[in-house]
Amino acid sequence: MLAMRLGSAGGALSLDSVPRPEPGEHDVLLEVLACGVCRTDLHLLDGELPDVRYPVTPGHEIVGRVVETGSAVVRLKVGDRVGVPWLGHTCGLCRYCTAGSENLCDFARFTGYTLDGGYAEFVLADSRYCLQLPSRYSDAEAAPLLCAGLIGDRAYRAAGSGRNLGLYGFGAAAHLLAQVALADGWQVFAMTRPGDFDSQNFARSLGVTWAGGSEVVPPEQLDAAIIFAAVGSLVPIALRATRKGGRVVCAGIHMSEIPSFPYELLWGERTLTSVANLTRADGADFMNVAARVQLRPKVELFALCRANEALESLRRGALNGAAVLTASARDS
Repeated sequence: MLAMRLGSAGGALSLDSVPRPEPGEHDVLLEVLACGVCRTDLHLLDGELPDVRYPVTPGHEIVGRVVETGSAVVRLKVGDRVGVPWLGHTCGLCRYCTAGSENLCDFARFTGYTLDGGYAEFVLADSRYCLQLPSRYSDAEAAPLLCAGLIGDRAYRAAGSGRNLGLYGFGAAAHLLAQVALADGWQVFAMTRPGDFDSQNFARSLGVTWAGGSEVVPPEQLDAAIIFAAVGSLVPIALRATRKGGRVVCAGIHMSEIPSFPYELLWGERTLTSVANLTRADGADFMNVAARVQLRPKVELFALCRANEALESLRRGALNGAAVLTASARDS
């Protein structure tokens, strides 16, 4: 099969011919129908994630069709369409797993990072970690739900309740979460890179209350702010825009250094927190949300062999919504 693989940190992906994997007892072999391109993939390319074993195939927003099952697979059958998220395996025995926080498992394995991912024609996945997908979404539309949607939803629940929600960085995750929050009755304030008028107009087209550059204080105090951009300097900016008793949630797996800031920005019982990974329960809950709310994922399609181009578009902030590698686009 063909796979786009990373041979070393700081390099580009190469299109390689590799053996098609064989499923273990709990595994399913999936034909990849679509795979989203995530900012975490850029962190992988740039060597910002620890303990990478090269070569590695990125991609953790996978929509696939089951073509073969392992001997112990009971939930899935050949022909099923499923989603494969970031969380690929947990130990089930550590203090976090036994307390219902498998997202913090010390021995977890992650799709497209410590497990080969979906920038390929076929991929192996543990059937116990695959997710059922709402039928209303096409393969390409469903792909960004599997990380952008999931991590956005976990950050949203960490943000608590209120009326005004600020989103710093308006990419794949924010454009999905904005739709959920608007459906739930929030006013949404979108903060983009300074001068990124395309993203601001895109946010307005989805119905947000206000959109502007991240250097501008929004016109109303925020009850909660979620930072999707991997920019540590946004932390004090978001705290400054958030009311007393409000929350600021950092939603990325990696962030640049957070600068020092005066205690008065945190004082007033403001809370600064992060979210990490997801649980299988998170995945099932969000797929129920996606079935309830008619989301409109905005996707741009790329051929598998154009994965480097898709990643560079993401790096430049040249995408509205999400980049997706799809089978139908491989020869385009």
